[in-house]
Amino acid sequence: MNLVIENNNNVYELTGSLVKLNIHLFQNRFQNIFDKKNDLTINIVDLEKIDDFGINAIDKLYNEAILKQKRLSIIGSGNQKLFNHFKAFETPEL
Repeated sequence: MNLVIENNNNVYELTGSLVKLNIHLFQNRFQNIFDKKNDLTINIVDLEKIDDFGINAIDKLYNEAILKQKRLSIIGSGNQKLFNHFKAFETPEL
């Protein structure tokens, strides 16, 4: 399945699959995005499939947001693989 990225009211909605074969579409769309925006919201509700390349692409975007002191929000549920990836980076409460 293809990857479709639509911008609706400053929420980028991902539909389809974010996999090795189309990762370049994601990277091209969000290249230097934090030079133009302070906040970025990505909706993954309709993302049906993501592989390790897709997770790494979102992780790189997340790291860029941190380095540039910008905010990246990922909304949507259902993608356990992506959730587990970012859950591993949570700091324990003291």
